[in-house]
Amino acid sequence: MFHDTLLVLSEKDLCKDSKDKVINEIQSGILFQNEIRPENNLFTFIDLFAGIGGMRKAFEAVGGRCLFSSEYNKFAQETYLANFGEKPEGDITKIDAGSIPEHEILLAGFPCQPFSIAGVSKKNSLGKAHGFLDKTQGTLFFDVARIIDKKRPKAFLLENVKNLTTHDRGNTFKVIRETLDGMGYKIYTRVMDGKYFVPQHRERIFIIGMDKEIYGDEDLFKFPALPQTPPKAIKDILENEVNPKYTLTDNLWKYLQQYAEKHKKKGNGFGFGLVDPDGITRTLSARYFKDGSEILIPQKGTNPRRLTPRECARLQGYDDSFKIVVSDTQAYKQFGNSVVVPLIYAIANRLVIGMGLREQIPIEIILNEKLEEFVKINQ
Repeated sequence: MFHDTLLVLSEKDLCKDSKDKVINEIQSGILFQNEIRPENNLFTFIDLFAGIGGMRKAFEAVGGRCLFSSEYNKFAQETYLANFGEKPEGDITKIDAGSIPEHEILLAGFPCQPFSIAGVSKKNSLGKAHGFLDKTQGTLFFDVARIIDKKRPKAFLLENVKNLTTHDRGNTFKVIRETLDGMGYKIYTRVMDGKYFVPQHRERIFIIGMDKEIYGDEDLFKFPALPQTPPKAIKDILENEVNPKYTLTDNLWKYLQQYAEKHKKKGNGFGFGLVDPDGITRTLSARYFKDGSEILIPQKGTNPRRLTPRECARLQGYDDSFKIVVSDTQAYKQFGNSVVVPLIYAIANRLVIGMGLREQIPIEIILNEKLEEFVKINQ
């Protein structure tokens, strides 16, 4: 399979059409989505704040087997069930950590929330000791931390918005890092942009933890390096035929233009995002269902249109076999909250190598200049 032995091919072995197809599939992340047979599972993992399963898809693709999932939103649960054959558990705050199966990797895309210092300050004033979990009480990160503390996975991957590092004047990230450090994990963090895998500017922070009791303090994990330029354009993921219902009405289009002009006069950058078909989009957000203004596709002879739910799925790196079983409104919310699946795959690939679960894929043949650039910096 692709992720086991990377294409030992020469130029003469590939006609131009097949070579271009392979290049496109590598760059788009399609090849990593081949199904792995259960007997080939390299590790086990759990999927917290699972959403519609973007992180699960990526970690299954590098050989993982999911043992447990949790997601609060009932519509996301429907999509998850349709695609993975199981309905995630609900409210994570009510889940007993002891009931969760033993696993090797924990995944969680938890919400960004401020931490209150009231409880810790009270304990300090009373001369009572407090643990590393106390500062996180009352937040959903606390539930991630208590599960990590109870189950002691070998490693974890946490994902959050880029602004986590500056949220609450930096205190939120400081508490998170101190908490994870306090549990004995070596921590790696980086903000990464999904635009190198899909035609969308989408920056997120990723936090990797590896158990020091198992791996020591050596730097075993490396975030994937990225090419200099995005490999795809928005035109590459658009559907050929689109229902007219996605075209903006005259009233909405007029309103968006007037709104943008008003803020332009005030010196603000607010406004709609009319996309260059040869470029990439702004960040797809969960509010896209409201008016679609942040990503509009130009059309000849008529008003621009929104992306379709299927195009939103593609914009996050899901292949067309991924089932969309909810309304357009819910689908826009779900894909707006999703991770960029191929980016998660790239991180997952690095993590299983760092954990010693398999050796790095040997690079034998470079197919073209763009792929050569990508491959060289990821060796």
